Amino acid sequence: MQSKLRDREKQILQLLYEEEGISLQKLCDIFNVTVVTIRKDLDRLEANGLIVRTHGGAYPLYDKELMDRKKENAEEKMRIAKAAAEMISDGERVMITSGTTTSLIPKYLYGKRNVHIVTNSTLLLTYSRMNPNVSVTLLGGEFMSDAEALTGSVTLRELDLFHTDKAFIGCDGFSLSGGVSANHTELAEVCRKIISRVNKLYLLSDSSKYDKTGFAYIDKMENIDTLITDSGLSDLGASSLKKIGVDVVRV
Repeated sequence: MQSKLRDREKQILQLLYEEEGISLQKLCDIFNVTVVTIRKDLDRLEANGLIVRTHGGAYPLYDKELMDRKKENAEEKMRIAKAAAEMISDGERVMITSGTTTSLIPKYLYGKRNVHIVTNSTLLLTYSRMNPNVSVTLLGGEFMSDAEALTGSVTLRELDLFHTDKAFIGCDGFSLSGGVSANHTELAEVCRKIISRVNKLYLLSDSSKYDKTGFAYIDKMENIDTLITDSGLSDLGASSLKKIGVDVVRV
Protein backbone atom coordinates (compact mmCIF):
# COMPACT_ATOMS: atom_id res chain seq x y z
CA MET A 1 0.00 0.00 0.00
CA GLN A 2 2.51 2.60 1.14
CA SER A 3 4.85 1.90 -1.77
CA LYS A 4 2.33 3.66 -4.05
CA LEU A 5 2.25 6.82 -1.94
CA ARG A 6 4.10 10.06 -2.56
CA ASP A 7 6.61 11.25 0.03
CA ARG A 8 4.31 13.91 1.49
CA GLU A 9 1.45 11.43 1.75
CA LYS A 10 3.70 9.01 3.68
CA GLN A 11 4.68 11.86 6.02
CA ILE A 12 1.04 12.84 6.51
CA LEU A 13 0.15 9.25 7.39
CA GLN A 14 2.96 9.14 9.94
CA LEU A 15 1.73 12.40 11.49
CA LEU A 16 -1.79 11.00 11.75
CA TYR A 17 -0.41 8.06 13.71
CA GLU A 18 1.70 10.28 15.98
CA GLU A 19 -0.88 12.98 16.74
CA GLU A 20 -4.47 11.85 17.06
CA GLY A 21 -6.90 14.44 15.74
CA ILE A 22 -4.32 16.59 13.98
CA SER A 23 -6.18 19.34 12.12
CA LEU A 24 -6.27 20.06 8.43
CA GLN A 25 -4.88 23.55 9.05
CA LYS A 26 -1.93 22.21 11.03
CA LEU A 27 -1.04 19.86 8.17
CA CYS A 28 -1.15 22.85 5.80
CA ASP A 29 1.21 24.77 8.07
CA ILE A 30 3.65 21.88 8.45
CA PHE A 31 4.00 21.29 4.71
CA ASN A 32 3.46 24.92 3.65
CA VAL A 33 0.76 23.99 1.13
CA THR A 34 -2.85 24.95 0.57
CA VAL A 35 -5.93 23.30 2.06
CA VAL A 36 -6.82 22.08 -1.43
CA THR A 37 -3.48 20.27 -1.72
CA ILE A 38 -3.80 18.59 1.68
CA ARG A 39 -7.35 17.53 0.88
CA LYS A 40 -6.12 15.88 -2.32
CA ASP A 41 -3.44 14.05 -0.31
CA LEU A 42 -6.04 12.85 2.18
CA ASP A 43 -8.32 11.78 -0.68
CA ARG A 44 -5.52 9.58 -2.06
CA LEU A 45 -4.79 8.11 1.37
CA GLU A 46 -8.47 7.31 1.79
CA ALA A 47 -8.65 5.79 -1.70
CA ASN A 48 -5.73 3.52 -0.74
CA GLY A 49 -7.69 2.32 2.28
CA LEU A 50 -5.28 3.84 4.82
CA ILE A 51 -7.40 6.54 6.48
CA VAL A 52 -10.97 7.63 7.12
CA ARG A 53 -11.80 11.30 6.50
CA THR A 54 -13.52 13.32 9.19
CA HIS A 55 -14.78 16.88 9.31
CA GLY A 56 -11.61 18.95 9.37
CA GLY A 57 -9.16 16.04 9.42
CA ALA A 58 -8.67 12.29 9.28
CA TYR A 59 -7.58 9.26 11.29
CA PRO A 60 -5.64 6.14 10.25
CA LEU A 61 -7.41 2.83 9.67
CA TYR A 62 -4.60 0.50 10.70
CA ASP A 63 -2.77 -0.04 13.97
CA LYS A 64 0.55 1.84 14.03
CA GLU A 65 2.55 -1.16 15.26
CA LEU A 66 1.14 -3.25 12.43
CA MET A 67 2.10 -0.65 9.84
CA ASP A 68 5.58 -0.43 11.35
CA ARG A 69 5.91 -4.22 11.02
CA LYS A 70 4.79 -4.02 7.40
CA LYS A 71 7.67 -1.67 6.66
CA GLU A 72 10.29 -3.94 8.27
CA ASN A 73 12.15 -5.95 5.60
CA ALA A 74 9.44 -4.93 3.12
CA GLU A 75 11.33 -5.94 -0.03
CA GLU A 76 12.15 -9.36 1.40
CA LYS A 77 8.52 -9.89 2.39
CA MET A 78 7.34 -9.09 -1.12
CA ARG A 79 9.79 -11.57 -2.67
CA ILE A 80 8.72 -14.26 -0.21
CA ALA A 81 5.02 -13.66 -0.89
CA LYS A 82 5.62 -13.74 -4.64
CA ALA A 83 7.42 -17.08 -4.34
CA ALA A 84 4.54 -18.45 -2.27
CA ALA A 85 1.98 -17.30 -4.85
CA GLU A 86 3.92 -19.16 -7.53
CA MET A 87 3.33 -22.38 -5.57
CA ILE A 88 -0.45 -21.99 -5.83
CA SER A 89 -2.05 -23.58 -8.90
CA ASP A 90 -5.17 -22.70 -10.85
CA GLY A 91 -8.30 -24.04 -9.18
CA GLU A 92 -6.56 -24.62 -5.86
CA ARG A 93 -8.02 -24.05 -2.41
CA VAL A 94 -5.55 -22.93 0.24
CA MET A 95 -5.47 -21.63 3.79
CA ILE A 96 -3.50 -18.50 4.62
CA THR A 97 -2.96 -17.18 8.14
CA SER A 98 -2.72 -13.55 9.15
CA GLY A 99 0.67 -11.85 8.93
CA THR A 100 2.43 -8.98 7.18
CA THR A 101 4.09 -11.39 4.73
CA THR A 102 1.32 -13.94 4.20
CA SER A 103 -1.24 -11.20 3.56
CA LEU A 104 0.77 -10.13 0.48
CA ILE A 105 0.25 -13.46 -1.33
CA PRO A 106 -2.95 -12.39 -3.20
CA LYS A 107 -1.05 -9.42 -4.61
CA TYR A 108 0.85 -11.90 -6.79
CA LEU A 109 -2.05 -14.14 -7.78
CA TYR A 110 -3.07 -12.09 -10.82
CA GLY A 111 -3.02 -14.43 -13.81
CA LYS A 112 -4.09 -17.42 -11.71
CA ARG A 113 -7.60 -18.76 -12.16
CA ASN A 114 -10.24 -19.88 -9.66
CA VAL A 115 -8.09 -19.72 -6.51
CA HIS A 116 -10.02 -19.98 -3.23
CA ILE A 117 -8.49 -18.73 0.03
CA VAL A 118 -9.66 -19.53 3.55
CA THR A 119 -8.17 -17.00 5.97
CA ASN A 120 -8.40 -15.21 9.31
CA SER A 121 -6.57 -12.17 7.88
CA THR A 122 -8.49 -8.97 7.22
CA LEU A 123 -5.30 -7.37 5.90
CA LEU A 124 -5.28 -9.95 3.10
CA LEU A 125 -8.55 -8.50 1.77
CA THR A 126 -6.70 -5.36 0.70
CA TYR A 127 -4.86 -7.34 -1.97
CA SER A 128 -7.62 -9.75 -2.99
CA ARG A 129 -10.75 -7.63 -3.25
CA MET A 130 -10.05 -6.46 -6.82
CA ASN A 131 -9.04 -9.84 -8.26
CA PRO A 132 -12.09 -11.57 -9.81
CA ASN A 133 -10.22 -14.87 -10.01
CA VAL A 134 -9.61 -15.06 -6.25
CA SER A 135 -12.40 -16.04 -3.84
CA VAL A 136 -12.00 -15.52 -0.11
CA THR A 137 -13.73 -17.24 2.79
CA LEU A 138 -13.12 -14.97 5.78
CA LEU A 139 -13.37 -16.81 9.08
CA GLY A 140 -15.36 -15.32 11.93
CA GLY A 141 -14.02 -14.53 15.39
CA GLU A 142 -12.74 -11.77 17.64
CA PHE A 143 -10.99 -8.97 15.78
CA MET A 144 -7.36 -8.32 16.81
CA SER A 145 -6.55 -4.86 15.47
CA ASP A 146 -2.78 -4.99 15.96
CA ALA A 147 -2.62 -8.07 13.73
CA GLU A 148 -5.62 -7.37 11.45
CA ALA A 149 -6.68 -10.91 12.34
CA LEU A 150 -9.69 -12.85 13.58
CA THR A 151 -9.05 -15.22 16.46
CA GLY A 152 -10.75 -17.09 19.28
CA SER A 153 -13.19 -19.95 19.71
CA VAL A 154 -15.37 -18.99 16.74
CA THR A 155 -12.36 -18.94 14.40
CA LEU A 156 -11.17 -22.33 15.66
CA ARG A 157 -14.65 -23.85 15.34
CA GLU A 158 -15.13 -22.59 11.79
CA LEU A 159 -11.77 -24.03 10.72
CA ASP A 160 -13.21 -27.49 11.41
CA LEU A 161 -15.44 -26.93 8.37
CA PHE A 162 -12.49 -26.86 5.96
CA HIS A 163 -9.63 -28.97 4.67
CA THR A 164 -7.15 -27.92 2.01
CA ASP A 165 -4.06 -29.42 0.46
CA LYS A 166 -1.82 -26.44 1.28
CA ALA A 167 -1.53 -23.83 4.02
CA PHE A 168 0.73 -20.79 4.23
CA ILE A 169 1.49 -19.60 7.75
CA GLY A 170 3.58 -16.81 9.23
CA CYS A 171 5.48 -16.58 12.50
CA ASP A 172 7.45 -14.31 14.82
CA GLY A 173 10.31 -16.74 15.24
CA PHE A 174 11.62 -20.08 14.00
CA SER A 175 14.55 -22.22 15.05
CA LEU A 176 15.66 -25.83 15.39
CA SER A 177 15.40 -25.75 19.17
CA GLY A 178 12.34 -23.56 19.67
CA GLY A 179 10.32 -24.57 16.62
CA VAL A 180 7.85 -22.15 15.05
CA SER A 181 6.40 -19.52 17.38
CA ALA A 182 4.25 -16.40 17.55
CA ASN A 183 4.08 -13.46 19.93
CA HIS A 184 0.34 -13.94 20.56
CA THR A 185 -1.23 -17.10 21.97
CA GLU A 186 -4.42 -16.45 19.97
CA LEU A 187 -2.55 -16.40 16.66
CA ALA A 188 -0.59 -19.51 17.63
CA GLU A 189 -3.87 -21.34 18.30
CA VAL A 190 -5.17 -20.51 14.84
CA CYS A 191 -1.93 -21.69 13.23
CA ARG A 192 -2.04 -24.99 15.14
CA LYS A 193 -5.63 -25.62 14.08
CA ILE A 194 -4.82 -24.84 10.44
CA ILE A 195 -1.85 -27.21 10.55
CA SER A 196 -4.23 -29.99 11.58
CA ARG A 197 -6.48 -29.29 8.57
CA VAL A 198 -3.97 -29.40 5.68
CA ASN A 199 -1.67 -31.83 3.88
CA LYS A 200 1.28 -29.57 3.07
CA LEU A 201 2.59 -26.74 5.23
CA TYR A 202 4.50 -23.69 4.00
CA LEU A 203 6.16 -21.33 6.48
CA LEU A 204 6.76 -17.76 5.26
CA SER A 205 9.30 -15.76 7.22
CA ASP A 206 12.09 -13.31 6.53
CA SER A 207 15.49 -14.42 7.74
CA SER A 208 15.60 -11.89 10.60
CA LYS A 209 13.29 -14.22 12.55
CA TYR A 210 15.63 -17.21 12.33
CA ASP A 211 16.92 -18.46 15.70
CA LYS A 212 14.32 -16.35 17.50
CA THR A 213 11.54 -17.66 19.70
CA GLY A 214 8.19 -15.98 20.19
CA PHE A 215 6.02 -16.18 23.29
CA ALA A 216 3.63 -18.88 22.03
CA TYR A 217 4.68 -22.21 20.53
CA ILE A 218 3.08 -23.24 17.23
CA ASP A 219 4.82 -26.43 16.06
CA LYS A 220 8.21 -28.07 15.67
CA MET A 221 10.25 -27.27 12.57
CA GLU A 222 10.19 -30.91 11.48
CA ASN A 223 6.50 -30.52 10.60
CA ILE A 224 7.20 -27.70 8.13
CA ASP A 225 7.30 -29.02 4.57
CA THR A 226 8.66 -25.85 2.93
CA LEU A 227 10.25 -22.73 4.39
CA ILE A 228 10.12 -19.70 2.08
CA THR A 229 12.57 -17.07 3.28
CA ASP A 230 15.05 -14.57 1.88
CA SER A 231 18.68 -14.87 0.90
CA GLY A 232 19.74 -13.54 4.30
CA LEU A 233 19.38 -17.01 5.79
CA SER A 234 22.91 -18.41 6.00
CA ASP A 235 24.05 -21.55 4.21
CA LEU A 236 24.60 -23.14 7.62
CA GLY A 237 21.06 -22.30 8.72
CA ALA A 238 19.58 -23.61 5.48
CA SER A 239 21.67 -26.79 5.70
CA SER A 240 20.58 -27.43 9.30
CA LEU A 241 16.92 -27.10 8.34
CA LYS A 242 17.30 -29.34 5.30
CA LYS A 243 18.80 -32.04 7.51
CA ILE A 244 15.51 -32.33 9.43
CA GLY A 245 13.49 -32.57 6.21
CA VAL A 246 12.52 -28.95 5.58
CA ASP A 247 12.63 -27.85 1.94
CA VAL A 248 14.26 -24.40 2.09
CA VAL A 249 13.51 -21.83 -0.61
CA ARG A 250 15.61 -18.65 -0.41
CA VAL A 251 14.54 -15.74 -2.61
